[in-house]
Amino acid sequence: MTRESEIIERLAAEQTLAAEELSILLTTDDKTAEERLRSLAAETAQRIYGNEIYIRGLIEFTNYCKNDCYYCGIRRSNARAQRYRLTKEQILACCKEGYGLGFRTFVLQGGEDLYFTDARICELVAAIKEQYPDCAVTLSVGEKTRESYQAYFDAGADRYLLRHETADEAHYGKLHPAEMSFANRVRCLKDLKEIGYQTGCGFMVGSPHQTVETLYADLKFIREFQPEMVGIGPFIPQQDTPFGDRAAGTLRMTLRLLSIIRLLHPHVLLPATTALGTIHPKGREMGILAGANVVMPNLSPVNVREKYKLYDNKICTGDEAAECRFCMQRRMESIGYRVVTDRGDYKED
Repeated sequence: MTRESEIIERLAAEQTLAAEELSILLTTDDKTAEERLRSLAAETAQRIYGNEIYIRGLIEFTNYCKNDCYYCGIRRSNARAQRYRLTKEQILACCKEGYGLGFRTFVLQGGEDLYFTDARICELVAAIKEQYPDCAVTLSVGEKTRESYQAYFDAGADRYLLRHETADEAHYGKLHPAEMSFANRVRCLKDLKEIGYQTGCGFMVGSPHQTVETLYADLKFIREFQPEMVGIGPFIPQQDTPFGDRAAGTLRMTLRLLSIIRLLHPHVLLPATTALGTIHPKGREMGILAGANVVMPNLSPVNVREKYKLYDNKICTGDEAAECRFCMQRRMESIGYRVVTDRGDYKED
């Protein structure tokens, strides 16, 4: 048995990985080992979740943001961004259409927009839960106080996505302006989990200044934090940001890390992201075959999708919600999986 094979088998059996072993798995050219990593991850996901793929209806409801993260196209300093906010009525219309298409989780994602006060977010969450009590509401609106998170939870929010971006403090400082801190990001994630949210973290693969060491810190953080969800996807530059001329993350590295995360944290809800589909036409299918089990078609109004430009060349900006939904279903069926229309909750042992 090769060194790579030994590492992969032990990772699957014991959910442990040393820094040197991660380096080997991320750099090996051993095709047999690469295929074994992928197949073990897919088998692990199927053992827990079967061949079911959970769909989340993504509603990108505002692209205003008070932050200035160096990698993000909706950063406050980007004067070229065409800003928009959806009204409560528009958001509820997205949910109505999505519900009719079988979505039972709605993800409200936006920049840290000061217009959307705690009261407004709570009003939105409560309205969705009142109209669709069998649905889960996921929020992804950034760093807030514990009191804010508690208020959203009390209004009915079930899940919260907040990528940690990197678990290496020095690396965090190279991706964000000085007013943002890794310590506060971790505080937010811990608050969310303590309050009772199903909590998601994650990072970009191939972000500027990322190393095997910073990736190992990310995996260690995930292993210790035990989030219910982990969102990773390739870094893709956006031309109007300080990192606009940087190289994108690779498909191969992203797929390997998806598989490693599945084996390290077997029960995690793991999306095959839009960014993965952006760097390769079959990227999302390949992500599922590497151990992912969630996809997130876009329910946002077509006329704003192009404006929610976190990175360049984003796919699915012109499709109607129904097109996205049924295209995704066909894509998953083509690789032997089926999209299911339930809340898609985290499954514990």
